[in-house]
Amino acid sequence: MASLILRNACRRTLLQSQNSAGPLFAVRTVVLKPVQPDNRPGESHDDRNARLQRPQSPHLTIYAPQLTSMLSITHRMTGMALAGYATMMGLGALALPHDATHYLTMLEGLSAPTLMALKFTLAYPFAFHSVNGVRHLFWDMGKFLTIKEVYSTGYTMLLVSGVVAAALTFL
Repeated sequence: MASLILRNACRRTLLQSQNSAGPLFAVRTVVLKPVQPDNRPGESHDDRNARLQRPQSPHLTIYAPQLTSMLSITHRMTGMALAGYATMMGLGALALPHDATHYLTMLEGLSAPTLMALKFTLAYPFAFHSVNGVRHLFWDMGKFLTIKEVYSTGYTMLLVSGVVAAALTFL
């Protein structure tokens, strides 16, 4: 209500100044006609848009994957993987009947390539998330924010995270 009063006061002031001193501002009144919504019970959003012949937005299907978006998605997924690791380790420590040394001796029976693949699978999310987190800290300081720098730091981050994950694998 207050905004309506203020709007009308401004219009009157503008119209008075226009009549007394010539055309100062062009004021146009716009009236919107209220229309009742055409909601049908039980009709979904997609069905309503199809009935009204509204096009569906293609969103992800028309865009080519970009390094920036893929790294952002991967950063979120590695964060979820790390949270999942911590949750499973905590629940495993509570629920499993033996201590950790028992399960580590079970892993000794695996072949070397299988063990390396398992270690890399566990190490890569940690390495990626950590190195990309450092990259984000640089962004928070206002550094490396041009498109060229974002892409070059992205490729560098991928290389460094692979090296860190490989180093953790072979330790």
